[in-house]
Amino acid sequence: MSPTRPYDEAVPSPLDAVSLGAPVKTEQGFIASPFTRLARTHALMVAGDTAVAVALAGSLFFDITPDAARWRIALYLLLTAAPFAVVAPMVGPALDRMKGGRRIVMLGSAIGRAVVCALMIREVDSLLLFPLAFLLLVMSKSYAVSKAALVPTVVRSDDELLEANAKLTLIGAIVGFLVMVPALPLLQLGGPEWDLALASILFVAATVFALQTKPTTIAELPAGPQEKAELHRAGIVLAGSAMAVVRGIVGFLTFLVAFYIRNAGSSEFWFALVLAASGLGAFLGAFLTPRLRRVWAEERILISVLLLVMLTGLVAANAGSRLTAATAAALVVGLGASGGKLAFDSIVQRDAPDANRGRSFARFETRFQLAWVVGAFIPVIVPIPIQAGLLGLSLAAGAAGASYFAGLRYLRAHGKAPVPLLERVGVKGAVTARLTRRKAGTKTDAGGAASAELPTPTDLPPPDPSSVSAETTAPVRVTPPVVPLGGEQSQLPLELPPPG
Repeated sequence: MSPTRPYDEAVPSPLDAVSLGAPVKTEQGFIASPFTRLARTHALMVAGDTAVAVALAGSLFFDITPDAARWRIALYLLLTAAPFAVVAPMVGPALDRMKGGRRIVMLGSAIGRAVVCALMIREVDSLLLFPLAFLLLVMSKSYAVSKAALVPTVVRSDDELLEANAKLTLIGAIVGFLVMVPALPLLQLGGPEWDLALASILFVAATVFALQTKPTTIAELPAGPQEKAELHRAGIVLAGSAMAVVRGIVGFLTFLVAFYIRNAGSSEFWFALVLAASGLGAFLGAFLTPRLRRVWAEERILISVLLLVMLTGLVAANAGSRLTAATAAALVVGLGASGGKLAFDSIVQRDAPDANRGRSFARFETRFQLAWVVGAFIPVIVPIPIQAGLLGLSLAAGAAGASYFAGLRYLRAHGKAPVPLLERVGVKGAVTARLTRRKAGTKTDAGGAASAELPTPTDLPPPDPSSVSAETTAPVRVTPPVVPLGGEQSQLPLELPPPG
C-alpha cells in the first residue's frame, strides 16, 4: 500500500481530490490543496528571479569591464558555495526534524529577496550591487533546496511525486515567459530600477502565499542504516554523479554566455533571448520526460540527455553565428537539466523505496546546487572563448555519459543492477504483471488515497525457460514498482537476492 503523507489527512474521499492540485472540499467549502499553495509560491518566486535577471542585464553588472568583474564574481561565487558545502550538511537535518523548518527557510528566502531587491534599487550603479546580487543567489538556491524537501509533503503518494515536480517545472517556465513581457519594456523605459521594484513586489506576494502553506515535519527521526544503504546504492550514486555534471554545465554555460555577450558589446536583447531559450528548454524537458518514461527506462533518459548536450555543444561550437549557437545551447541544456532531474528523482524513488523523500531530495539538491556553483566558477576565473567553451561543455557531457553507461554495464554484468522484468519472465509475463498492477491501482483505502498494493512474487508467472539463463533462475525479490505519470506501469524492476 502506498505510504501516507500529511496531505492524506485533508482528503476525506477520492472524489474530493480527483487529480493533483484539485481543490479540497471541507465543511466551509472548497479550499486550495497543499500542492496548489506551494505551486503559487513557486510561481511568484520564479517570476521574481526572472525580473532580477532582466534587471541585472541593464545594470553595472554588465557595464564594468570584464576584467574588473571577474575577480568580484569569483569571490562571491566562493561565498555562494560556502552555505551549501559547509552549512547545509549541518543545518539541513535539524531543519528536517523541526516542524515547519523548511517552510521557515522558504519564508526567509522570500522576505529576504524582497528586501534585497529594494536595496539594490539605490545601488544599481554602485559596486555594492555585486554582494547584493550574490546574496540573492544564495537565497534563491536555498529556496530550491527547501522546495525539493517540501514537494513530497504536498502529494498523496509516491505515484504523484514526479507529476508534482514536472508541474512545478512547467509552471516556472511559463511564468518566466510571462514576466519577461513587462520586464523588458520596463528595462527600456525606466531602467533596471523598475525591474528590481517589480521583483521586490513579486517576492512580497510570494511571502503572502508562502504563509498559506502548512508547516510540516520532513523527517521526525534521523536517517537509519537501511535508508543510508539504499541512498548509497551504486545505481543512485552513478545517476547522481551524472546529474551533477549536468547542473555543472548549466552554471558553466550561464557565465560563459554572459561574459561573451558582454565582450561582444551585444544588447540586452540577446541576454533576454538566451534566458528565454533556457526557460523553453526547461518547459520541454518537463513536458517530454513523463511521456518518455512510459517507453524508456530512467537510466536511458539520463544517458540520452547527456548525449544530446554533447552533440549540441559540438554543433554550436562550429556554427557561424556565435550568439545563435549560444541560444541553441541554452535551450538544449535547459531541456537536459529539467528532464534529467525528473529521471533522477524517479531513480531515487525506485531504488530507495524506504528513504525519506523530502530529506533525500533536499540532500541531493544541495549537491546539485554546489555543482552549479563549481561549473560557474570555471569561466569566471579563466577567460574562455565561446567556441572553446562549447567544445569543453560537449566534452564534459560526453565523458559523463560514457562513464555512466560503462558503470551501468558493469553493474548489470556483476548482478548489482535491477534486471528489467521483460528479460526475466518474457513478454507474456511482463504483460500479466502490468495488468495485475493496473487492477491493483484501482482500489482505494479507508483514507481515500489510491491503494497501490504490490504483486507478490507468487503473482508472477513462472519464467520462460527459453529467455532465462542458468545464472538467473534463482527466486527473485520484487521491489516496489514505479508508476509513470500517466498511471500505467512501464517496468517492474527486479533484482536477485544476495549470494548464499
